Amino acid sequence: MTILAGAEATQDHGARWAEGCRGGEVFALYGDLGSGKTQLVKGFARGMGYDGDVTSPTYTLIQEYVGGRLPIYHLDLYRLEALEDALRLGVEDYLPADGVTLVEWPQLIETLLPDNTIHAELAVVSLHERTVTERLG
Repeated sequence: MTILAGAEATQDHGARWAEGCRGGEVFALYGDLGSGKTQLVKGFARGMGYDGDVTSPTYTLIQEYVGGRLPIYHLDLYRLEALEDALRLGVEDYLPADGVTLVEWPQLIETLLPDNTIHAELAVVSLHERTVTERLG
């Protein structure tokens, strides 16, 4: 478990994740609203060399960020109710993809996630602190 003291520390953690990515990686991001999932993705995108805006795709469901070292696919499945909704959306095309896929609220598609998915559980400790616990598979 890693303690992240603020949004900047959360983004820095995400940027470190980006350093070793070669393409095809999938990150499953778990945590309540406000736990820092999108901040982690913002840092990841920065670490990949993407300099555009990164926002939560809660209403668009999928954001694609290109212009960095690899394409980034940011999925937010919060608004979906069933696996069938995710399949209709085409999430399988991103698992894995030619770039890196980061999935917020991945619970609905856990059966579709590749074996080498990096699972990260984010939790709120206080107003300015979060924790992240990571596991492979």
